[in-house]
Amino acid sequence: MLKRLDLRGAPQGWRRSLPRPAAAKEPPTAAVQAILADVRTRGDAAVRDYTERFDGMRPEALRVPPAVVAAALEATPPELRRALEVAHGRVLAFHLHQLREEGSVVGDGVEVRELHRPVERAGLYVPGGRARYPSTVLMTVVPARVAGVTEVVLCVPRDADGTVGTVTLAAAAIAGVNEVYGIGGAQAIAAMAYGTESIRAVDVIAGPGNMFVSVAQRQVAGEGAVSVPASFAGPSEVVVVADDTTPVDHAAIDVVVQAEHGPDGLAWLITWSETTADAVSDAVARLVAESPRRGEIEATLSDGGYAVVVDGPEQAMEVANAIAPEHLELMNADPESLVPLVHNAGAVFLGAHAPASVGDYVAGPSHVLPTNGSARFAEALGVHDFLKTVHVISVSEEGLNRLGPHVVALAEAEGLAAHAESVRLRRGSGAR
Repeated sequence: MLKRLDLRGAPQGWRRSLPRPAAAKEPPTAAVQAILADVRTRGDAAVRDYTERFDGMRPEALRVPPAVVAAALEATPPELRRALEVAHGRVLAFHLHQLREEGSVVGDGVEVRELHRPVERAGLYVPGGRARYPSTVLMTVVPARVAGVTEVVLCVPRDADGTVGTVTLAAAAIAGVNEVYGIGGAQAIAAMAYGTESIRAVDVIAGPGNMFVSVAQRQVAGEGAVSVPASFAGPSEVVVVADDTTPVDHAAIDVVVQAEHGPDGLAWLITWSETTADAVSDAVARLVAESPRRGEIEATLSDGGYAVVVDGPEQAMEVANAIAPEHLELMNADPESLVPLVHNAGAVFLGAHAPASVGDYVAGPSHVLPTNGSARFAEALGVHDFLKTVHVISVSEEGLNRLGPHVVALAEAEGLAAHAESVRLRRGSGAR
């Protein structure tokens, strides 16, 4: 079930040969480009066509009526509603902590202030189809709301019966979503980026999805249509680092947990104990055979499931950093000792009592994390993804006299005579 990769005594260059899921190596770029272009040209009609083609239904109204969203919250069982409210509270508390005061820097007669301004309209994507993800509604909407976004738009694929899941709509009501649209895939990203007859264009798009969704986000951002977070929020990933002290069943279930999201993901065990590698691999095989989501798990593990044997903890962390996983679980005897060696990971979970599932629901930080190696340069979705920093610069007469000659020298070196003259005029006239 888990393919074995033995890196003990591996020669130089082993990092370049680490396997990646096929979808990560060959993304559906051309197919996504065609969908984006079609939606940009034909609007709602194209969105309906692709929804019928990929989801097996043709929605007449793309938007879920606000009354249906409100009714979903009322219909949610009390225990589940309470769980959503607790999760919402913890996610809210964490992201309120991310807010920074507007500051200023003063020196040489120049004051630079920073203003933090939210985007006006944010488009958030939540996966559907194989499962329902009310938690992702909270993890995407709350950071936007904390940032002060005025209008929050949510796109989520419909279930097989043509409706959006009640629990997903309940989460949208709790989080304060303004508009919910029952559409998914690259066509939903295109609708939010370009706008259609039913959906006004947004300023930022965020949220995880399959490779089509993630590639679509990169493409519309590359066109300058919208902003997207730096991270590539694609199929789910986990790396579990284990040793002889790790409970085998804990390591096995945590490998399976992220794999059950479906294909194109990554689920790795890294250990310096061959005995642990054997035992966890056997346990994973048993869990998969008994799982109600066996198909999704097997689809992930067939291409992205590995048990990696290394020389020791240091090489284990080298491998983990090379993969740059979305979730990194340190389940060895002394996980804290490995934290200084972590360089590339979306979120790190320490010890036997911190499975990634806690981060998925109630820890507080958004579970929308960098995948596909983008943890090398990106981070979890946060308040900052919905804020713009605007600089306000004031200059005194003294400051212009002090710094003006440097402006003139630099402008003339670049051949920009008007830039230099704009300073000379002010210094000569005494203007403020």
